[in-house]
Amino acid sequence: MQSYFWVKTFHLVFVVAWMAAVFYLPRILVNLTETAGQAPVQQRLQLMGMRLYRFGHMMFGIAFLLGLVLWLGYKVLPDFPTMVAPGGAGWLHAKLGLVMLLMVYYTVTGRWLKGVAKGRGLPSSRALRWFNELPLVLFIAIVYFVIAKPF
Repeated sequence: MQSYFWVKTFHLVFVVAWMAAVFYLPRILVNLTETAGQAPVQQRLQLMGMRLYRFGHMMFGIAFLLGLVLWLGYKVLPDFPTMVAPGGAGWLHAKLGLVMLLMVYYTVTGRWLKGVAKGRGLPSSRALRWFNELPLVLFIAIVYFVIAKPF
């Protein structure tokens, strides 16, 4: 049972690290839009953005692997509880669906960042600010599903 709590703890830590990247990467895009014509600042922001994007991918990968252990660990680890109860795993499917939407969101922001390096334009800073709010709504729903397990 102790191993379950350690796996869950590290899963949450890596999810939080990934979410930091998810929340901050669009902010870098806003700054890129607002500093048009300032080449040194743009180069610095692009470098920061690419490093953050790679960091986020690593954090997501580790969180994903730990999530798989939480989901399926009971099959291979003795005394490891399962999160999948018969007939009561609807919340998990909803959570995983929202996580996939967050990953799509993160991938879109990464493509926009890579596009800037190739000379492509970005949406307006106002549009990017609105776009920046989407992951918060998804994250709130994910946390609710995990805590309340409503179905």
